[in-house]
Amino acid sequence: MESHREKALAVMAQVNRYIFGKEEAVRESLAAFLAGGNILLEDIPGVGKTTMALLFAKTMGLEWKRVQFTPDVMPSDLTGFSIYRRDTGEFEYQKGAVFCNLLLADEINRTTPKTQSALLEAMQEQQVTVEGVTRELTPPFLVIATQNPLGTAGTQPLPPAQMDRFTISMTMGYPDFENEVQMAKVDGHHALAAGVEAVTDRLTFLEMQKEVENIYIKDEVYRYIVELVGQTRQHSCIEQGVSPRGTLALTRMSKAVAWIAGNSYVSPMDVAAQFPYVVGHRLILNMEARMQGKKKEQVIQEILDSVKKPELGRK
Repeated sequence: MESHREKALAVMAQVNRYIFGKEEAVRESLAAFLAGGNILLEDIPGVGKTTMALLFAKTMGLEWKRVQFTPDVMPSDLTGFSIYRRDTGEFEYQKGAVFCNLLLADEINRTTPKTQSALLEAMQEQQVTVEGVTRELTPPFLVIATQNPLGTAGTQPLPPAQMDRFTISMTMGYPDFENEVQMAKVDGHHALAAGVEAVTDRLTFLEMQKEVENIYIKDEVYRYIVELVGQTRQHSCIEQGVSPRGTLALTRMSKAVAWIAGNSYVSPMDVAAQFPYVVGHRLILNMEARMQGKKKEQVIQEILDSVKKPELGRK
């Protein structure tokens, strides 16, 4: 009988058949899903963000929906609304786009802050409240949000409160030369992707998430996680550090990558590898850092170098 981990590896393998040269991004995305988290993809248009989201939804056998965010998308388009039925004389609730397992929020920073904020409750509480009535979402509820680079015409920056709801953020970037050649050779790429078959289903995926939750972490590694996050609140170049929600996200992501690797425990290396993905979008650099021309990647590396790893786990 195929194990849950083998199925997870099969999911990655199938996605990698269509997303050339982005194995790291695919692995991180699956880890975030297994950790019950949401993903923010920050990149220029046309590098495969939407295609990757679509492939994951189909391969994992999840119900998915896509919202192309524009300035006229309303909060009710996401959370739902009630309409009056003349035949019954009553109001009937119409579900919004969040009633699915995987929501692709495409170009989320092109819509208004009010609509962006409509996702907050769904992302954090797995529920929506409309007209005073709270409705639960069917688990899992996962969000992949893509956003164009800030400064692009028509963009609205996400508020820190919403940025904090994303478990990880990353960029996919341009493919390297050989992978772009391979991409050019594939005719009917999207037609092929449309034929992707599900490797798993919703209930099996939930069982995978439970296995991830049971991955063991020693106290020394828990302390290492908290020390890393604590340094983001003390670093001289950081105006706003990582919240306790970020601590939980780093813990869950570390468990997920350990599970994918076939290990029953989290090592300090797992934590260090996930730290940049978890904290990058949560940090706000101060004026001193900007005057020095420092980038977030430099500050994150400084923090990793300053905190000693506990001597245990995999070498």
